[in-house]
Amino acid sequence: MKIKIFVDEDVHLGLAPALRKRGFDVIHAQELDRKGRTDREQLEWALQEKRCIVSFNVKAFVSLHNQFVLEGREHHGIIVSKQRPFGETLQRLLKIIRPFDQETIKNRIEFL
Repeated sequence: MKIKIFVDEDVHLGLAPALRKRGFDVIHAQELDRKGRTDREQLEWALQEKRCIVSFNVKAFVSLHNQFVLEGREHHGIIVSKQRPFGETLQRLLKIIRPFDQETIKNRIEFL
């Protein structure tokens, strides 16, 4: 099964429809009115919905990933990157997500 994706509010809003056009199940935080939530709240929501989270907030999500590992908790994948232009973000993200599925991305942290 293809990865289901949750795009954090700090990432380009246009990324969600661009990925949907390519056949991915993806939702952006702004589409769900989830702006202003903490990074932990966003990751917990993504976990509940079995979605891999994509964020430009590298430091926070690396820390959260490490906390989950220490706590013995699972997540459905975290993909982080420094701020990049839209086109570059889309190209790099597609290159990363295409080989993965829901199971193989589980508990992984990937960098664009």
